[in-house]
Amino acid sequence: MAIVRIPAEQRTLRDFDQVVRCLAGVGIDYERWEPAPPVSPNSGAEDILAAYAPEIEKLKERGGYVTADVIDVRPETPGLDQMLVKFNREHWHDEDEVRFILEGRGIFHIHPRAGAVLAIEVGPGDLLRVPRGTWHWFDLCADRRIRAIRLFQDPAGWTPHYTDSGVDRGFEPVCLGPAQVGGRGAASG
Repeated sequence: MAIVRIPAEQRTLRDFDQVVRCLAGVGIDYERWEPAPPVSPNSGAEDILAAYAPEIEKLKERGGYVTADVIDVRPETPGLDQMLVKFNREHWHDEDEVRFILEGRGIFHIHPRAGAVLAIEVGPGDLLRVPRGTWHWFDLCADRRIRAIRLFQDPAGWTPHYTDSGVDRGFEPVCLGPAQVGGRGAASG
């Protein structure tokens, strides 16, 4: 389950209802998904998209998304550091950013125009919708692993518009998930 940290307030939220309310307060949609039937870690993108087809179709109807794909990033992904530079600076998009996390962990930092920056650590089973125009950035956790379903309103994908505010430089990508909290398994997040 997602963990929300608000560094300026020295608060961390781990309760599902509190996380949902906090994120809704800044316009972020958060849900938990379970596939039916379960998907193996070795499944290909087509199998994953088929397993989640009913949920994906509901999201498409709800948000006007026209396409979905699976992104699979590992430490050995060629050009990973250059890829991350595109995401780990504060930016916004002309369309929503929708991610359902299958494997791995990462942190979305959300910078509301009024209010404190939120650090949302996501892991397997977490669905996040960051609305168009929201200032944010994304970092991987230390294992540098993320596999996610992405949905797009524009089939060509989105383009980041960088704010160049420098706010992102004041936040470290600190993950509190399973590897750092009591040794829980990745699926129990």
